[in-house]
Amino acid sequence: MSLRYAAPAGWMCAALLFAACTLPLSARDVDSERREVVHDERSRVYYLHLPPQAADDRPLPVVLNFHGGGGDAMGQERYTGMDSLADEAGFIAVYPAGTGRLGERLLTWNAGGCCGYAQDESIDDVGFVRALLDDLEDVTHIDRARIYATGLSNGAMMAYRLGMEAGDVISAIAPVAGAMRVDSFEPVRQLPILHIHSVDDPRALYGGGTGPPFPFTNRTVDHVPVETVLELWAEYNACPSEPTLADSRSTESGAETSLQTAELWNYGPCESGAEIALWKLSGAGHVWPGGDPEFLTNVLGPSTAVIDANREMWAFFQRFVLPQ
Repeated sequence: MSLRYAAPAGWMCAALLFAACTLPLSARDVDSERREVVHDERSRVYYLHLPPQAADDRPLPVVLNFHGGGGDAMGQERYTGMDSLADEAGFIAVYPAGTGRLGERLLTWNAGGCCGYAQDESIDDVGFVRALLDDLEDVTHIDRARIYATGLSNGAMMAYRLGMEAGDVISAIAPVAGAMRVDSFEPVRQLPILHIHSVDDPRALYGGGTGPPFPFTNRTVDHVPVETVLELWAEYNACPSEPTLADSRSTESGAETSLQTAELWNYGPCESGAEIALWKLSGAGHVWPGGDPEFLTNVLGPSTAVIDANREMWAFFQRFVLPQ
């Protein structure tokens, strides 16, 4: 089954991407080390945040957090605010950087059917992640049975590609506001997935279809419905075809006091043990729940704190280790 974009191969949304990668250095401080690794004769970059528990000299789990298309690693670190939870819970937070034509700005991921420079140049981002993990193992003690991946938008798509093609090293994934975009659906194993997405996302359309043109361009993207992707994985994972409602929350947000909701839908129990879950939000935009509330709301839509994406995905991740 093909889950590709129908957008032009040279996709680049200049205004949105420029804004995304020039995010002001927000109130959230970051404490990470910039590292480089060579893969495919190309110098690649990632940012590493070690929690205090790393000083105990014991293997720690790793969360790979991929920025969105046109973003950058440090912007993702600031926007998601994951470092504080990493320090509290004792996991290593890693922020890989994609590739682009402008150094460490306007970066994208080759998620299979998207996006931009990385796709145009057929960048081996799956291979880069494998090289990154090898480099990380030289720096600190990591638990190879607990390597997790998440990301926003194009970064969510990258998490899906990793889960499908590198399931031998990735224990579980939690994509946010971005569905799977691959040439063909050929997972290496059954994989636990927590997907987080708003039905009111104005860019990565929850229900599928052609999204709006990116600012100052005529470029559009065709999206696969989120639930189509999850149903595909649920069938592969030997899960029930119909999800059940496990939790619901609501909050009022914004100057006009608009209602935002979140429903947790579980495709389980699954015979494989690799469960599929969906946090289905309403009233929120193309955003990271619990992320910086001031980030590009005029373009991406309303921010939300109806759930904390970091905490929800970490609670999910802790239930799964890589099968032996």
